[in-house]
Amino acid sequence: MRWLAARGAAGDSGEVAATAADSTDCAPSRSPSPRRLNWREASHSSLIPGTGRGGNCTGRLIDLCAAWGPGAFLPSAHCRRATPGAVRKRLKEVEELSSIPKAHVEQLERARARGLGSRERGLVPRMARQQPPPWVHAAFLLLLLSLGGAIEIPMDPSIQNELTQPPTITKQSVKDHIVDPRDNILIECEAKGNPAPSFHWTRNSRFFNIAKDPRVSMRRRSGTLVIDFRSGGRPEEYEGEYQCFARNKFGTALSNRIRLQVSKSPLWPKENLDPVVVQEGAPLTLQCNPPPGLPSPVIFWMSSSMEPITQDKRVSQGHNGDLYFSNVMLQDMQTDYSCNARFHFTHTIQQKNPFTLKVLTNHPYNDSSLRNHPDMYSARGVAERTPSFMYPQGTSSSQMVLRGMDLLLECIASGVPTPDIAWYKKGGDLPSDKAKFENFNKALRITNVSEEDSGEYFCLASNKMGSIRHTISVRVKAAPYWLDEPKNLILAPGEDGRLVCRANGNPKPTVQWMVNGEPLQSAPPNPNREVAGDTIIFRDTQISSRAVYQCNTSNEHGYLLANAFVSVLDVPPRMLSPRNQLMRVILYNRTRLDCPFFGSPIPTLRWFKNGQGSNLDGGNYHVYENGSLEIKMIRKEDQGIYTCVATNILGKAENQVRLEVKDPTRIFRMPEDQVAKRGTAVQLECRVKHDPSLRLTVSWLKDDEPLYIGNRMKKEDDSLTIFGVAERDQGSYTCVASTELDQDLAKAYLTVLADQATPTNRLAALPKGRPDRPRDLELTDLAERSVRLTWIPGDDNNSPITDYIVQFEEDQFQPGVWHDHSKFPGSVNSAVLQLSPYVNYQFRVIAINEVGSSHPSLPSERYRTSGAPPESNPSDVKGEGTRKNNMEITWTPMNATSAFGPNLRYIVKWRRRETRETWNNVTVWGSRYVVGQTPVYVPYEIRVQAENDFGKGPEPDTVIGYSGEDYPRAAPTDVKVRVMNSTAIGLQWNRVYSDTVQGQLREYRAYYWRESSLLKNLWVSQKRQQASFSSDRTRGVVGRLFPYSNYKLEMVVVNGRGDGPRSETKEFTTPEGVPSAPRRFRVRQPNLETINLEWDHPEHPNGILTGYTLKYVAFNGTKLGKQIAENFSPNQTKFSVQRSDPVSRYRFTLSARTQVGSGEAVTEESPAPPNEAYTNNQADIATQGWFIGLMCAIALLVLILLIVCFIKRSRGGKYPVREKKDVPLGPEDPKEEDGSFDYSDEDNKPLQGSQTSLDGTIKQQESDDSLVDYGEGGEGQFNEDGSFIGQYTVKKDKEETEGNESSEATSPVNAIYSLA
Repeated sequence: MRWLAARGAAGDSGEVAATAADSTDCAPSRSPSPRRLNWREASHSSLIPGTGRGGNCTGRLIDLCAAWGPGAFLPSAHCRRATPGAVRKRLKEVEELSSIPKAHVEQLERARARGLGSRERGLVPRMARQQPPPWVHAAFLLLLLSLGGAIEIPMDPSIQNELTQPPTITKQSVKDHIVDPRDNILIECEAKGNPAPSFHWTRNSRFFNIAKDPRVSMRRRSGTLVIDFRSGGRPEEYEGEYQCFARNKFGTALSNRIRLQVSKSPLWPKENLDPVVVQEGAPLTLQCNPPPGLPSPVIFWMSSSMEPITQDKRVSQGHNGDLYFSNVMLQDMQTDYSCNARFHFTHTIQQKNPFTLKVLTNHPYNDSSLRNHPDMYSARGVAERTPSFMYPQGTSSSQMVLRGMDLLLECIASGVPTPDIAWYKKGGDLPSDKAKFENFNKALRITNVSEEDSGEYFCLASNKMGSIRHTISVRVKAAPYWLDEPKNLILAPGEDGRLVCRANGNPKPTVQWMVNGEPLQSAPPNPNREVAGDTIIFRDTQISSRAVYQCNTSNEHGYLLANAFVSVLDVPPRMLSPRNQLMRVILYNRTRLDCPFFGSPIPTLRWFKNGQGSNLDGGNYHVYENGSLEIKMIRKEDQGIYTCVATNILGKAENQVRLEVKDPTRIFRMPEDQVAKRGTAVQLECRVKHDPSLRLTVSWLKDDEPLYIGNRMKKEDDSLTIFGVAERDQGSYTCVASTELDQDLAKAYLTVLADQATPTNRLAALPKGRPDRPRDLELTDLAERSVRLTWIPGDDNNSPITDYIVQFEEDQFQPGVWHDHSKFPGSVNSAVLQLSPYVNYQFRVIAINEVGSSHPSLPSERYRTSGAPPESNPSDVKGEGTRKNNMEITWTPMNATSAFGPNLRYIVKWRRRETRETWNNVTVWGSRYVVGQTPVYVPYEIRVQAENDFGKGPEPDTVIGYSGEDYPRAAPTDVKVRVMNSTAIGLQWNRVYSDTVQGQLREYRAYYWRESSLLKNLWVSQKRQQASFSSDRTRGVVGRLFPYSNYKLEMVVVNGRGDGPRSETKEFTTPEGVPSAPRRFRVRQPNLETINLEWDHPEHPNGILTGYTLKYVAFNGTKLGKQIAENFSPNQTKFSVQRSDPVSRYRFTLSARTQVGSGEAVTEESPAPPNEAYTNNQADIATQGWFIGLMCAIALLVLILLIVCFIKRSRGGKYPVREKKDVPLGPEDPKEEDGSFDYSDEDNKPLQGSQTSLDGTIKQQESDDSLVDYGEGGEGQFNEDGSFIGQYTVKKDKEETEGNESSEATSPVNAIYSLA
């Protein structure tokens, strides 16, 4: 008897097995294959789990003799016990497959004569003469579609480079490729393969000879076409349909048919437009009629003076570009109206000759006050009228839209007053998540249209005079879109597989298969290949079966073309991880040893320990499908050398992992809670035991933040001491003991007490301490659920006892562990304790005062309460799948005080939620139970009830749990990328169907990476990043991208199991942005006349650098000079500034520029002048007391000298006087060193030591010619002989002091003049 293993034909359970009919055509079986069964490798049903005698209906095997021998499909006896739901599910599947075209069924029937395998005639059963019903063919095909699974090639570059591979198209231009006529034409086509593929092109379905056209070339190691027009030529001559072919000796891959079109921006036809005459209140349409461009231009209206036309509910632009006036008002003639067309590729704007309006009115004065009149139209004498539609015309229209596109419905109405527009859908509501209103509610846009958006929509235009409606019938068609896109198939020799190409559309698309670019019908016959509609089945594949297959599915709205290669590999096992790895683990932990491998056929993997012959699997070991070995709980005896051996028919490979088991890190003496007075010292203990071969690190946290060890703290290996405790030291302290492999922590709380008042008696002045332990515990008043505990307090050690804590311990569930029972005030020493049934209690008491806690008292005698049924059930009941075919029910076990009796156990019940079947139940003593053989992610009702020897607990609550999740089967479709700016993109996608999620939809996740920069020779990191979006969203934003870069993006669906398949890779390019700041901006001052600036290019140019901008300004204290800006070329990184004076400093601000604008700026200042330090020292000396006293004495002497001089002058000669008391003196002036004065009449001579201003000029002192300034009044005073007898007034001194301020500090000599 022959059997066929059909893996994954219809799920994990519920398949119908066929009865084995007695037929002489069924030959004896062969030995089973270690990998999987194929057409030539059959095994008896008794050798395969789930079949043969005593089998059940969950097997995946169907007897071909039963299906094809008698011509009927009869369930076997043991499968008649299948549930009606499972049978209906199977029948539904074969009924769906019965719609296979008749030609495909006939093709399968023709294969009957030669059998299913051409090399083993006689081993395959023949068809009976009786014609089987069509659904039997469908069931047979269902098995064929489930054949085989592809081998996954690891991403290891060494393997990728060694394995041969047919070509794969990796990059190509879009199907509708529009190019700028001013640029060279670039048609992209890149592919990978081993050996590297060669390329050729067709144009309009004919071979395109590139060598004959000197303008056309192909990039090296690429198929990308470059058409160069620098030497002349018309781009329009190269328009047409192009297709790229990538070929190596294993097959040929095809690109899409790329339709090349040259962008067109024709000129507006010249025309003379007469003024438009219209009556006020009448409707008006100004037609744009732009010239047809490719792509269509963007239309907008402006005046001839380039002022935008204000649009509102009354005046607005339609989608066709026309300007609509629902009613014309007199103010509309204040401007003219010109239609503008902006063409995308040429970046040009063309303007139509403007329209001029002439409005006829009964109210010739354009009174602006009437615009806000509540009845503006009546005030202007405009007759009111009911609405009528300006666009579209009539009462109904129809519109067709393609699935996934945006549907735009538009209604523009006239009327007085201006009508309001409202939108409705017949028989339902507008899709709130996709519908939005535009153009003042005159347009309805529905994004990402799907089939359910078809129907009748109507717009309602209404004003106070009435309403009118227009109905739009919307039909949704669809270009082909993928349901199952064919994927590359990599098989081992002799394996079976399939390529599936399923697409949908409206109308339904047709499917055409090709191989290596040629129709499959004209390809050489292949006995190992069978075509069944949208599926190609491969049986017993050999090395010669390698090829690239193309699936072309098309309808009148478009087409899809996909390449998928079939590669047959014959590779002995290889290990992918480094050899002889060392792994260190902590005792009693769970760990996993990885052993990645590769081979074709898929190798089998076995683990051995220390060279022993027995395979490690089962018990404490578990081997996963990927070859990893899990040790559930590490013990000391698990230490050793583990060897993994991968074997297939071509050989074997092995690797070793040395496992070392380390002792855990444990804190055996933990810090305790303490109460300390302010100013005292506190020590927190933390003693640790760890594995001596590991490096131990002990650190401390305060309030869960790293603790700063200041000078008041001392950290030792086993303690932390705090000296002079302050209130800020109060808080929680955590000791963290960590090694390279693990860590342990313990926490204590420090309470700081404020200072007490000065003690008034001798007892209060005594030192305080923790209380002594209570003693002599006694149990009295013994009852069924209570007991009285009495104790004798210990000494309070000069601090009153504030609280007592009673603790208990039981010896059944957690012996030796003490739990808090209750807390009582410090004034009592006896209390009644409430107890739980069936607990063997033992009590102790702890006393607490303001200093701390006492040691626990000695325990009391034991007291056991009588038992009772549980009064509660376990909490936190959950049902979650750990695998795709199970559900693990867990709960929090009840503690000793809630068990209420011996032999506490749990009655676990479950059933499918939707079927309402009878409850399944099992009794469990632990805290978990695993339900096996469950469907993928279905809801279950769960109950967990406690029970002991005295009875059951109360009826439990019903909890909803779910069986295990499987990886999602579908990726988000119709992923659209919209570039928002240079660092962000907008994403939009279609939701996946709920039945493909196979679990709880956690999120949609986008994986994106930076493929390259548009700047040449700029290395970029291609590290993958991700952005997550909640499950209820179909759009989102991805930010923090690098400008001016090429990116790739894929989207997946994520459930609790993990990621689903990836969507089609999307490519996008971010535009230029502003650059980052220039790097290493350096300011050097080699001398007092020159400042040198140097900088490096920005780390992230984010575009093509156009130059640098340098702004600098001189400053002296708070005074700023004029800012100067300099622009440099992008290659200049140095600049020198000539100082205008040696005193001022300079502040420089440098930024880089791209075409977008200036980027982040960096600011630096020039070094301080050398004399600035000396000036600071002067300022410091001037504030000393001894210096002030010395200056006062000198000032007094100078004052006396001035009086003497003045007396002599008033008696004698006449000579001009010049004051220099406010002039800062230089240290080199010999006259001023000895305190002498310089009387001079050279009024125009600059004062020595004067300050230079920021603009390079010298501050001039005020003229000394006027003697009036030195008098007390407005006039000077003279003696009879004409001599001047005025004196310096205090007011004048003050004015001169303020007028001659200097940015420098006051010198000692200046201070003398000020006092004089």
